[in-house]
Amino acid sequence: MIERMPSARALRAYVSVATLALVGSLAIVSSAHAGDQSNTGDSPGAPSDQGTDITVTALRRDTTVQTTPLAITALSAQTLTKAGVVSAADYAKLVPSLRVQDGGPGQQRISIRGIQASGEPTVGVYYDETPVAGSVGVSSDAAGRTADFTLFDLDRIEVLRGPQGTLYGASSMGGAIRVIYAKPKQDYEGAVEGQLSSTNGSGGVSYFVNGMINLPLIKDLLAVRAVLYRRDSAGYIDDTFLNRKDVNNYTSTGGRLMARVTPASNLTVDLMGTFENTDAVSSSFNPALGRYTSAAQVNLPYTDRSNLYSSTVKWDLGGVNLTSVSSYQKRRSAYAADDSYYIASYRNASNCASYVNGSASAACSPAQLSTYYNYVDSLGPAAIYYPGTTKDFTQELRISSDGHHFIDWTAGFFYESRKNNVTSEDALADKTTGEIIFPNQLIYRRQIADNLKQYAGFGEATLHATNRLALTAGLRVFKYDKIVSGFTDIAWTLIGAPARPVSTVNSSESGTLLKFNAAYTLNSNVMFYASASQGYRPGGANQVIGLSTDLVAYKSDRLWDYEGGAKLTLLDRKMTLNVDAFQIDWTNMQVSGRTLNGAFSFLSNAGAARIRGAELEAAYRPVKGLSFNLATSFLNAKLTQDQISSVITAPGRAGDRIPYIPFWSGSLGSEYTRPISATTDLFLRADTSYMGASWSEFRPTNVYRIRVRPYTLVNLRAGLEFKTINTGVYLFLNNVFNVVAINRASMSSTANSYSATAAAPRTVGLNLRRTF
Repeated sequence: MIERMPSARALRAYVSVATLALVGSLAIVSSAHAGDQSNTGDSPGAPSDQGTDITVTALRRDTTVQTTPLAITALSAQTLTKAGVVSAADYAKLVPSLRVQDGGPGQQRISIRGIQASGEPTVGVYYDETPVAGSVGVSSDAAGRTADFTLFDLDRIEVLRGPQGTLYGASSMGGAIRVIYAKPKQDYEGAVEGQLSSTNGSGGVSYFVNGMINLPLIKDLLAVRAVLYRRDSAGYIDDTFLNRKDVNNYTSTGGRLMARVTPASNLTVDLMGTFENTDAVSSSFNPALGRYTSAAQVNLPYTDRSNLYSSTVKWDLGGVNLTSVSSYQKRRSAYAADDSYYIASYRNASNCASYVNGSASAACSPAQLSTYYNYVDSLGPAAIYYPGTTKDFTQELRISSDGHHFIDWTAGFFYESRKNNVTSEDALADKTTGEIIFPNQLIYRRQIADNLKQYAGFGEATLHATNRLALTAGLRVFKYDKIVSGFTDIAWTLIGAPARPVSTVNSSESGTLLKFNAAYTLNSNVMFYASASQGYRPGGANQVIGLSTDLVAYKSDRLWDYEGGAKLTLLDRKMTLNVDAFQIDWTNMQVSGRTLNGAFSFLSNAGAARIRGAELEAAYRPVKGLSFNLATSFLNAKLTQDQISSVITAPGRAGDRIPYIPFWSGSLGSEYTRPISATTDLFLRADTSYMGASWSEFRPTNVYRIRVRPYTLVNLRAGLEFKTINTGVYLFLNNVFNVVAINRASMSSTANSYSATAAAPRTVGLNLRRTF
């Protein structure tokens, strides 16, 4: 039986009382000590600077958040550390309209402003200057498997909201995320961090250990920076079928080595190699069975071995900067899904008649039925197992002005070669333990190769018409080629999957993207901007064997974003307030549907959507040591055309809401730091995040449509910072009210198919950090 969750109204009431109590107490304390002018500097106890004027490079040159004429959120390393951020799902709570649909380890789908769909990603994710590629899987859904490296020793994260097609190209139609690492420097420094925690319902203790060291090896020429980390999370999901507790354990080990070479004062070469090895088990559960309860017949492993290498050369030619970025990503991963209940659905007399006698009307004899049932029983338990590799090489070369001219400009060239190989196989599992048997005992196997090449030339120029008015225009010319091949070498006639020889299909397209922007700076504290910009993502070729040739390829989908915003610095620079409103027209959508006769499921182009929304960010520091941060968004994301064409019928109809996109979401954070002695600071932080209700499917009439309930999460942190030894000790409590915060849910006709993933239950822990 499911424990009843508090209603959204009750949760908001609890949160309001808790937040008001905390804010009120902080305000009283701060008022009593408003005259204390002790300098906290950049110590771990100092207030984070989310929302202040952080330097960013979103325009491929140095600007600040408040002088960049687009919707951008910058989260400094200090903010990330203070908020306890270790993953994309953590920092998404701090950014308006950023949504991470977390399907468990290795299965993240990131969207911004409601631009979410199967296929290639709709948000570009960059680590430094390197775009990372998702694994396409067997359904050409690279967006659903975005790589997510552990976040430690960062300089900042930049989230660019709205299409970034000119400078960032394909798969940035919703926006771009840039994770900027701290770079090697000519100083000796290091950092260590450790954490222990316990999660409600878990039988074990979780921990992580992070370490960094920076060494100047050759004065003014060579410095290196090394990072190592390990994360071990105990599970909290119980499997009642296998009678196993805490099955969803998670272990990740990784690190990176960076070197900065400065052969001349105007030339910098940054080299990086990073790796991360993850071993985990699916965190999906069935809410119908109880809180964090599963009845999977197979223990579902996830493994990921990711490597990322890059070389970034920056050459200052005097008013003009030349940048070359070369990168290579290799990812070897495998994930699984329980296929046991689906196989069991064939255990009936009708399927026996079809399989044995070739017709549902030709009933099986008792002997035939017994033999058939024994055969079906021998196929379970089983898992659909997806091992695969992704190899991605990218090269970008660009040249740009330094941002101090009457006309500032950027021009460049981009090339990518991505190769994906994936196997879809049904493998038997042990009936007692549920573990997949290795070497695999296969029932079925299909193998697919998916290769994508992209080429683009781009340019952007800003005319400073007056000292207040700046006009920008951008253009990107692109071309892509995609080749997909596949074959089935182990047939499974029970489900109608015969052996198939190798078949190859391809898709290619070329086109242009445009951007226009006008920014008016009223004074140093007020800026207004308006923009119209395009975004797109590549099309491709279906991997559905047996599909008619004319239905194999599908095209890119595109959108126009029309936006206006204001950036304000108020109250004697104690407050920043950034607001924007936009309309997005999304056409030729890539959708998953069926042929008109219902025989095949495949990707095609059909339908259109309109997304209207508004975003607000505010940061306020009323007195020294006290800060508040607010981020909220409203999204009305609906289809404007039926998802149906002359070749495909898909679920959505005009007026349907886009799945998993709530009308409202937002976060409120408060932080307070004050000295309690000459050497010690007190640190307090509260974070509240709200996610409104959404739906798992387009159609209200869909019997498998699930309402994803709204939820509110509250996290609290308190600690002491010992300034003379640069050490902080913190207690934290995450998910204070122990809310079952479901962010993804699905259901089908198969038994036990109601599946969901959610934020972790209430977690309490101790965090220790030291820099030297």
